[in-house]
Amino acid sequence: MRSTLFLTAVISALVTAHDHHTDDTDLWRVKYGPSVDLSFSGIVTFAHLPHHVCLTDSKPFDVAIVGAPFDTSVSYRPGARFGPFGIRAGSRRHAPSRGFQLPWGFNPWKLGANIVDCGDIPISPYDNSLAIEQIEVAYSTLLSRPVATSWAEEFGGMKLLAKDGKEHPRIITLGGDHTIVLPILKSLKKIYGPISVIHFDAHIDTWNGDTYVGALTEQSKITHGSFFWKASQEGLLANTSSIHAGIRTRLNSYSDVEYDSELGFQLLTTDDIDDMGPTGIIKAIRERVGDSPCYLSFDIDTIDPSMAPATGTPESGGWTTREVKKILRGLSGLNMVGLDVVEVAPAYDTNAELTGMAAADLVQEFMSILMKDGTPEAAIKAGVLQGEAKQHKGKGEGQKATSHDEL
Repeated sequence: MRSTLFLTAVISALVTAHDHHTDDTDLWRVKYGPSVDLSFSGIVTFAHLPHHVCLTDSKPFDVAIVGAPFDTSVSYRPGARFGPFGIRAGSRRHAPSRGFQLPWGFNPWKLGANIVDCGDIPISPYDNSLAIEQIEVAYSTLLSRPVATSWAEEFGGMKLLAKDGKEHPRIITLGGDHTIVLPILKSLKKIYGPISVIHFDAHIDTWNGDTYVGALTEQSKITHGSFFWKASQEGLLANTSSIHAGIRTRLNSYSDVEYDSELGFQLLTTDDIDDMGPTGIIKAIRERVGDSPCYLSFDIDTIDPSMAPATGTPESGGWTTREVKKILRGLSGLNMVGLDVVEVAPAYDTNAELTGMAAADLVQEFMSILMKDGTPEAAIKAGVLQGEAKQHKGKGEGQKATSHDEL
């Protein structure tokens, strides 16, 4: 009898121990629920978006964020190959659950579009001709993917401009030095024909590569200061509807801007904002671009280096982050077929990551530009609540608050 009781007790203890061990394998979920990343934790993607290896997994999407870590065509300080990482790190306090923007009156992440972070294009750091080809092939691959949702089909609005009459995904690229725009324009031309470029920069980037000192090969003539010259040679640009904004660099002579004009660019300087104001800058850009398919390229050196120091060729006297955000919001409704922010070189940033955060904020503005077909409808003006935006592209999840950490 005693031996039976002892055996029963041993078996019971073993079963209890086994049950306890089984429970421990799921103890966190049972006790605390799902594991949720905080703003400062987790694997870094842009704004904590889902990550897909888009070049190989072939999942459809509507809007993609992709990194182009390339910086071997720079003329001064390298380091922009780390730009995609720096911008994503700067976006850690962004998240779809907390993306409602007062100046726009909506949350761009919640309007029904399928938005993903595609990671970075694997780019050769050894061979520029190969690297540029890889960027073009990668961009063309993503651009050719089917869109994922009815948002893109109903509200994307680019299929009427596409040669094939189809809706294509929109891509926001994180650079990388500015040379990445050349292969991107090559990809876009296949779908939309010659592209109008809205070019925010301290530099014109149309310098003739044939005149570069030390440019002894055809490839060496293509740099982050000459890629628009090459794009013009290849017929990638719409020659009567492209525009620079924020220019303030020193030039070789007046002939530089004459040649720039011959390539099809209108030029707005940084100082023009003093007389025209942001509204005048917006008006000039919209009138220049019109209804053509356009690509927005934003060099971070547009912003004054006191606010965005981490770039390869900084120029003092730039626009403020508030001014550029105001201007970007005024470009809503243009036929944007792609956008980028380039030339972020984190090695030169402050320990507070000012440039990375500024660049991440610009990407958030880009996302709202893609989601809105007209003037932003601010949620509050002069202290008076205006309500949510009544008209916007999309039939998404609405703007109701969801759980989030204190971002």
